[in-house]
Amino acid sequence: MNLRIIKGGIQDTVQDNGRYGYQYLGVNPGGTMDRLSAQIANILVGNSLNEAVIELHFPASEFFFEQPALISLSGADFMASINGDEVPRHRPILVSKFSILQFYRLRAGARAYLSIRGGFDLPKWFCSYSTNLKAMAGGYKGRVLQKDDEIKIHSDEVLTSILGKKEYQVLPWKADIGWEDTHLTELLALPGNEWEQLTAPSKESLEQASFMITSNSDRMGYRLSGQLLSLTSKEELISSAVSFGTVQLLPDGQLIVLMADHQTTGGYPRVAHVISAHHPRLAQLNPGERIQFRLCDHAMAETLMAKQQQHVLQLEYACKFKLEGIGIMTR
Repeated sequence: MNLRIIKGGIQDTVQDNGRYGYQYLGVNPGGTMDRLSAQIANILVGNSLNEAVIELHFPASEFFFEQPALISLSGADFMASINGDEVPRHRPILVSKFSILQFYRLRAGARAYLSIRGGFDLPKWFCSYSTNLKAMAGGYKGRVLQKDDEIKIHSDEVLTSILGKKEYQVLPWKADIGWEDTHLTELLALPGNEWEQLTAPSKESLEQASFMITSNSDRMGYRLSGQLLSLTSKEELISSAVSFGTVQLLPDGQLIVLMADHQTTGGYPRVAHVISAHHPRLAQLNPGERIQFRLCDHAMAETLMAKQQQHVLQLEYACKFKLEGIGIMTR
């Protein structure tokens, strides 16, 4: 039985944590833009952290369930509904056969994630389910989801017995997503390889000014608009490895932040790197919103990443206990 798309979204794709180990072949990692939200969605339904999810952008796709399913939504708030009734994010939801999932309004964030217990029956490409749009491979036929697409999902008779005659049921627990003690508005970043090549005024501007995300932004990178920055010299750089979160200085003096679908190497100066723990925050920003960077050291970056991972682990244990308590075995 399948999950059927009854209305196509703007750019919804199947993603997992990405494909690593193939950058030497020119294949970028890709994967979810907001890995934390995708992992939370998977945890809520008892999936492994790296199970495939559907990454949604607003206006999002609409889905028809041909069989009962346990689902969850995380990340951006698109005002989701099951059969016309609004349902919450960050909670597991049992949906009956012939249910319809729709999204009505963008309230907050940029990307939402739909997970389904058991994942999707799709082939892997280079050990990953993630969609690589440029290579037209991975995910569902290597492309964005379209009307009338059907993705096979795994059946589970336990769900039918729990639901009974209900159209859907929101299970009575919620994932706590507040893993940081403070609510920083800045994105923490490490100095990049070419940080010292920035002029003193440019260093000051990068830390103190804010930069707007332009409409010319996508999963490959966020192009920023703000105060022009410059280098002390204009030496030609050898193309070098880049990663998710690398902040490059373009020839016109503006910045670009590389995102999940970044190229494997780049020749522009790498003036900073957004820390991994703040990639989810970065991924939930929309064009027109502003970014402010604050430099930190490696010790702080490692501490925050460890804290985020600890939070994920605690959620995983708690949700496993809750699901098994109602007869749903976790993976």
